[in-house]
Amino acid sequence: MTKRKIKKGDMVVVISGAEKNKRGRVLEVKAGERAWVEGVNLRPKAMRRTQERPQGGIVEQERPIHISNLMEQERYERKVESKNNSEQSKQEAES
Repeated sequence: MTKRKIKKGDMVVVISGAEKNKRGRVLEVKAGERAWVEGVNLRPKAMRRTQERPQGGIVEQERPIHISNLMEQERYERKVESKNNSEQSKQEAES
């Protein structure tokens, strides 16, 4: 089985960690190891006052997550579906 790399624009699911089961689109991949995923791993960041942002303040930003904690959404759904089918066949065999 060939291993497909996660690329910018792919829909992914977080498979481990505090953000488990969250879904989002890959915004950026750096050095082939870490990816920024839309709406996942949000952390507060203090922003300095600037002309564009006169109030400054605290803003929630996406932070990178390691690619080993991500799986393509299509592949994840196939895996979950096959797991559910095998559990159903086990229950039918027991009946």
